[in-house]
Amino acid sequence: MDRYLIKGGHLIDPANGIDGKRDILISDGKVIKVLEKINESDSIVNDVKVIDAVGKVIMPGFVDLHVHLREPGFEYKETIMTGAMAAARGGVTTICPMPNTKPVIDSPAMVKDLLDRAKGAPVNILPIGAITFGQEGVDITDIAGMKEAGAVAISEDGKSVMNSWLFLQALHDAAEVGMPVFSHCEDENLVDGGVMNYGEKSEELGLPGITNAVEDVIVARDIILAKEAGCKLHLCHCSTADSATLVEMAHKQGLSVTAEVCPHHFTMSDDEITEDNGRFKMNPPLRSKKDVDALKNALKNNIIEVISTDHAPHSSEEKAQSMLKAPFGIVGLETSFALGYTVLVKGGYLTLSQLVEKMSVNPAKVINIDKGSLLEGKIADLVIADIEKSYVIDSSKFVSKGKNTPFNGKEVYGRIEKTFVNGKIVYDYLTDSE
Repeated sequence: MDRYLIKGGHLIDPANGIDGKRDILISDGKVIKVLEKINESDSIVNDVKVIDAVGKVIMPGFVDLHVHLREPGFEYKETIMTGAMAAARGGVTTICPMPNTKPVIDSPAMVKDLLDRAKGAPVNILPIGAITFGQEGVDITDIAGMKEAGAVAISEDGKSVMNSWLFLQALHDAAEVGMPVFSHCEDENLVDGGVMNYGEKSEELGLPGITNAVEDVIVARDIILAKEAGCKLHLCHCSTADSATLVEMAHKQGLSVTAEVCPHHFTMSDDEITEDNGRFKMNPPLRSKKDVDALKNALKNNIIEVISTDHAPHSSEEKAQSMLKAPFGIVGLETSFALGYTVLVKGGYLTLSQLVEKMSVNPAKVINIDKGSLLEGKIADLVIADIEKSYVIDSSKFVSKGKNTPFNGKEVYGRIEKTFVNGKIVYDYLTDSE
């Protein structure tokens, strides 16, 4: 039995309105006591390991709604275990893997297979099932069956369901069983071979561009169809100013629409692409500075409520080539909190409590799981971080198989010190740095 007394830390627990010094007692995988001071001589404290958290912040574990674990089928890029270890290192205690594996997670049996593969992983893994069989956009999957098997949402991530009538039927089916639909918004007919944002930089590098309309057209369509179906819609990796505007319009109509933004989209613009190299290739692409500013303001104004990573590992060989040939995607699980804290909190857009809401509380609400709170009696999924000292991102130290990031060498604040899942330490910086 693991029992811990975390002493002297600053607890950030926005779900319960706590932002101050607290001691936390953990036992049997749960939070037992949260008090301003717990004396080690108290009767409730016996046979515990004391953790000194003075000068550190304590937060509910982060929930990442959008990751790619690559298993089954692409284990050379990532496995469930390496992806879960990367999550733990980044303070992410719950991850939702997308279904674009080989074979696709498109049936109750495949959902169960993924959960069987995930047994023993250091973090909570909650699968997302495909909308159509094989993600081929032809036949709708058994959405109710996948939910019963353990899927928390459905998505065609990596592409959109381009047949609007078919997508509407899937939204109706999802609404009937209360399943959220995660939408990858990309009109494949408008992509036209683009590999980066369309603009001055794409022209400078001589590369085909991806316009904002590629995303915005499907964002608008999917909001309209979700309104008709009465379905809960979550918009993945929003990257444009107009996406934020459309989400705000949906909120004003009282629609059940949420949206996420990834750290790379609120941190970098296409102006910062220095060369034609695969490490800068992601989908959606890095957009203009105007879009980046709009996304940061959308987070500030709670128009976009969730931060997810779209963690997309690839081999070094795949990414070390021109954007014309490299696959889309970058990794993000091990850097998301630090980038969020550095850019959004130190940048004056969010308070730390608001950042935790967007990385823990709100994503848990999207998929309706009992996470994001450190109230007494709750599961002890939590993170201890040092936000005072800076460090330099070093992709060679990532535990993910994927090292593909444009942030290698970037100085950030917000080092994860310890990660707890179900009351057990699954990551410890002191051990990792030895």
